[in-house]
Amino acid sequence: VQLVESGGGSVQAGESLTLSCTASGYARSNDYMAWFRQAPGQEREGVAAIDVGPGRTYYHNSVQGRFTISQDKARNILYLRMDNLKPEDTAVYYCAATTLFGPILSASIYNYWGQGTQVTVS
Repeated sequence: VQLVESGGGSVQAGESLTLSCTASGYARSNDYMAWFRQAPGQEREGVAAIDVGPGRTYYHNSVQGRFTISQDKARNILYLRMDNLKPEDTAVYYCAATTLFGPILSASIYNYWGQGTQVTVS
């Protein structure tokens, strides 16, 4: 399984970015995929997740209403649309997938990770 993120960059506060994660060697309909982020000196936190089969979405309170997770199941691509970005959203963003079940925004249940993409908001 390989997860490759793209779309990070540097933006001004209030602007938008869309991250993409292309998954290869991974085609299951009953698992979770998610976006996590990690700022320097902080724990990795789940920001958005999707139950791949039914398409149910889940968000961290800090991004609810600003971030949108979506998927293109036919192309195995996961997206994170980020609107109204704030300086506190600055972090390395990681795509993750799992074959396990548990708290959907908990990093502990994810067994596949991308390399990360930097998002900087000033």
